[in-house]
Order: sequence, then C-alpha cells, then structure tokens
Amino acid sequence: MTDASFQSSAPVLSLGNVTRSYQSGDRTLEVLRGIDLELRPGEMTGLVGPSGSGKSTLLHVAGLLEKPDSGSVFFGGKDALKMSDEERTRVRRLQLGFVYQFHHLLPELNAVDNVSAPLMINGASRAKARKRGEELLRQMGLTGRDHHRPGQLSGGEQQRVAIARSLANKPKVLIADEPTGNLDPNTSMVVFQSLFDIARHEGVAVLVATHNLELTTYMDRVLALHEGRLGPAPPRGGGDSA
Repeated sequence: MTDASFQSSAPVLSLGNVTRSYQSGDRTLEVLRGIDLELRPGEMTGLVGPSGSGKSTLLHVAGLLEKPDSGSVFFGGKDALKMSDEERTRVRRLQLGFVYQFHHLLPELNAVDNVSAPLMINGASRAKARKRGEELLRQMGLTGRDHHRPGQLSGGEQQRVAIARSLANKPKVLIADEPTGNLDPNTSMVVFQSLFDIARHEGVAVLVATHNLELTTYMDRVLALHEGRLGPAPPRGGGDSA
C-alpha cells in the first residue's frame, strides 16, 4: 500500500518548516532544518537515518515532548505550540502513544495489568480497563499470557505487551523509537507485524524510527533524515527488495 491511499484523510499531526538547534560550546548544531511532515490515520511511516542524524529530536517534537525553535506543529487541527504545558501533557497522555527500544514494563504487574494501568490512571474502571487490556493482548497474539509477569515472558512478548500498553488509551498517533532494536531479526518481524496489524485495525497514525531496513517493507512510506532535512528514503539495494 502506498501513502496515496491515505490522502483522503486529514492529517492528525502536521509539522511545518520545523527547525531545532542546540548549543555545543561555541558551536550551534542545526539538527532539524525546515522539516515538513504529515501523519494520517492508519498510515505507517518509517524514519531512517544514521545515528546522530536527529531522528530522536524529530520524534520528540512530533510527540510534543520538545518544542522546535521555529515552525509549526498542529495536532488534531490545533496549534500545539500555543497549548499550555497542561494541555500538551493531556494530549500526550490521552492521544499519543510511545514505544521505545526497551519495554519499561512494571515487573510486579502481569501483562494485562501493565496494559490496563494507563486506562485506570485516566479514570477508567478496573473492569473496563482489563477488558481493553485483554482485547489488545489478544490482537497482539498474546492470548493465554495475560497473567504472566514480564519476567515470565520472552523479549518479543514483553515488547508486544509494551506496544499494547501504548495503545490502551486509543491514541491518534503512535511514536516508536527503535521498537525492535533489542530483538533478534525473526522476533523483530513478528513484533512489527503485530504492530502493523493493530495500527491498521485501530486507525492509528504511526511514526517509526528504525535502523532495521527489513521492517521498512511494511511501511506505507519511508523517509530519510539527512543533514537536518527530510526526504524520501532511497530504494533498498539488491535484487530482493520486496
């Protein structure tokens, strides 16, 4: 599927001419130089680039964790840069999901309680939260693992629980930073397939930063960050690029 399939949907997240720089001694490091990016519901967008290219900075801006030096950031049609800190925090809590390389599950809680915890924090009843948690774990292929604690799960299973947790509040956007970076190649593909399927089912716009080019075969489009600028990623080399 190509990104053209999503053009009829209004973008849920829009970045316009975003810049971000940092001071390093007497030097100014220009990390983002006029970034334009739109994410649409149900769309899977990959972000590639070498270490130090600014991928994490871009994810932080897109996830409303960091403000750019200039440019615009609109979330759900609202100007995120004009939101108060309280409003931005609320958007992050209720409408954004985050997945990182390490799962950061609570070791004392079982899988379903790890997933349902964000819902309960936001006021959902225990019964409603657990029902949602069980459904997400089922969609992630973890039926029967609901009551296992993280230490009783494999690395891939733990990461699928983390993905389910990030989707608990039905976010509009999911930001994933190397979500399979600490997994072996076969497990990475299983985990990412689960993420792809559930994102489609839930209609979530997903932005994934990854070094694993095999995962980009699942993407609707892949963008490359180079010298602070964003553009289409070059085609994968080799004869087998399906």
